[in-house]
Amino acid sequence: QVRLVESGGGSVQSGGSLKLSCAASGYIFSSCEMGWYRQAPGKERKLVSRIRHDGTSRYEDPVKGRFTISLDNATNTLYLHMNSLRTDDTAVYYCAADRPREGRCVKWEYWGQGTQVTVSS
Repeated sequence: QVRLVESGGGSVQSGGSLKLSCAASGYIFSSCEMGWYRQAPGKERKLVSRIRHDGTSRYEDPVKGRFTISLDNATNTLYLHMNSLRTDDTAVYYCAADRPREGRCVKWEYWGQGTQVTVSS
């Protein structure tokens, strides 16, 4: 059974930093992706960043240059380092992962419970 558990959220002032962690258990790391989504109040959930097992990563425009995604294969932990935080980064952040299946990737099949990030001015 796959389980994703996020931690590291909290409250921080604008310009500050936070590091989110996502511990993955029961998950087979492969060429499929893991990533971070976020959902602000009253808005739809949106992709923030994604990473492959080989370290190849991508970022959405609002976080480019400020956030860094990384994957520790030894501990099966996904991270999101967030710097220069802004008030519009306030959201619930979710860890997500593809499901490897018969040589392909079922996109974003697995989800964590989310962790709240609040940035104040």
